[in-house]
Amino acid sequence: MTSATDLQLSHDGHVARITLTRPPQNFVDTATIEQLVNMLAALDEDDTCRAVVLQSGVDVFCAGADFSAAPGGGAPGDPAVFYGHAMKLFRTRKPIIAAVAGAAVGAGLGLALVADFRVSCAEARFSANFNRLGIHPGFGMSVTLPRVVGEQRAAELFFTGRRITGKEALEIGLIDHLVPQADVSAQARELAREIALSAPLAVETTRATLRRGLAERIAEVNQRELEVQHSQFRSEDFREGVAAMSARRAPVFQRR
Repeated sequence: MTSATDLQLSHDGHVARITLTRPPQNFVDTATIEQLVNMLAALDEDDTCRAVVLQSGVDVFCAGADFSAAPGGGAPGDPAVFYGHAMKLFRTRKPIIAAVAGAAVGAGLGLALVADFRVSCAEARFSANFNRLGIHPGFGMSVTLPRVVGEQRAAELFFTGRRITGKEALEIGLIDHLVPQADVSAQARELAREIALSAPLAVETTRATLRRGLAERIAEVNQRELEVQHSQFRSEDFREGVAAMSARRAPVFQRR
């Protein structure tokens, strides 16, 4: 259950800052995503807001979706509802900068890919670990990840599920700025302030042109993701993947 304090909103001039705080791992559930959608929608209607920083209030940016919402390591509530809200994140108008000072894993990486820019550090870790868990990628990442890093690198990250460092993330274009860990939030705010100096209508219309058709394409692909995940969430391989991850051992998949 998401509480009123899981997401905090603050303002600094024309820059809004949203801080996700769900210790210890900052897992997101349907209620968290819905609350974030509502915050961003309100900021879209706030003419004083010109850019948004999305950051974590704990050491981890976001470790993924909250699987505790369903018994036995099942899906995070109803996947259709979860992703239905998540798709709305790609329809916002204001530029978003993600300050990633810790791990961004699974749906957490998907959340970071909602942003226009990502500021991170060498200590951060990034992983599209869906296949390692026994499921198809979700959160529209079949579009958003290759859009940023290219199809070949995205395929490798999906198929292996391996974690990469902030340094490698910069090399492949997954993040835009690499700074000392203590400076991640400040650098993200500085980038947001720099964007806020430009004419807001010009920024928003340019962003809309650059992203034209993107939200629709992501939503269309997410339907495929959801259909495949729907069956795989109920598979023995998914249960094994979750169990292996919890036990920190290699999974033994059976193709069923």
